[in-house]
Amino acid sequence: MSRFMPDRFTVLLVLAVILASILPIQGVYAEWFELATDIAIGLLFFLHGARLSRDTVVAGALHWRLHLTILLTTFAIFPILGLMIGFLPEDILAAPLYTGFLFLCVVPSTVQSSIAFTSMAGGNVPAAIVAASGSNILGMFLTPLLVGVLLSTTGSSGFSWDALESILLQLLLPFIVGQILQPWIGDWIRSKKKLLAPVDRGSILMVVYLAFSEAVIEGLWHTFSFTDIAVVIIVDILLLIVVLCITMFGSRLLGFNKEDEITILFCGSKKSLASGVPMANAIFANQSSAVGAIVLPLMIFHQIQLMACAVIAQKYANRLKTTDAPAPSAAA
Repeated sequence: MSRFMPDRFTVLLVLAVILASILPIQGVYAEWFELATDIAIGLLFFLHGARLSRDTVVAGALHWRLHLTILLTTFAIFPILGLMIGFLPEDILAAPLYTGFLFLCVVPSTVQSSIAFTSMAGGNVPAAIVAASGSNILGMFLTPLLVGVLLSTTGSSGFSWDALESILLQLLLPFIVGQILQPWIGDWIRSKKKLLAPVDRGSILMVVYLAFSEAVIEGLWHTFSFTDIAVVIIVDILLLIVVLCITMFGSRLLGFNKEDEITILFCGSKKSLASGVPMANAIFANQSSAVGAIVLPLMIFHQIQLMACAVIAQKYANRLKTTDAPAPSAAA
């Protein structure tokens, strides 16, 4: 049953939303908190850049067919599915939540959990590291571009150069600086994973608290009902099932071996909360009161994907153990 229980970070996310609902930050305190949040996010992406070793990039980068398949799933198949969600009538799925689903569908893949599940299931770990990291790097450019394209098709505001500039300065620049310094500080940062973990999770909690504070002040919980939340959960589940089927059976049709299939499944079906929330904060900066509603589908999808992939990874791992187990002797 522990597989289906929310992890500690998910509990903290829920508590951040509850705190924002009861005690939303506002006024001059919100301005200072927003500045602190921007600094924390910059530090987060600096650490991402400093962790990724050059040897790892070279080891996994040569498998171009696998990487192309994952990128097409993340930035082409997912957006198409997002547009299909738009066929739901607005009285079933409210417009701000649909915007949230469009945003979810153009967010890059996760890094840590994609790699962890790939390793647990016996997949191609070096390729997973490169694919997940590459997805996040490309996502800094592709996500705002795709948001502009998809929202323009729905009659909403299109691409914003200001949003792209904000992402490049706040997310990509610290990442590049981290990569430049990686040969000197990379080993130390990787050895201090537990010590630096609060930066990863703390920065996301800060963004979530700030976003939901602004949304609550603008009347978020008066706008959406429990029925709306239930619809988001159901659509998230269906979206994940469809993508899992596409990545699993599609990789087999394309002739990938089992290790690569596992990598494509876990890297291609994931969406990053760690990258998505800061990007939403930058892309929808001129709609700050709507950010809470926009990231809601992504937050729920995050927990659902973790629970589902934990079960799938365990099944792959058990199958691998069965395959590797020695056959019983005839004498026995």
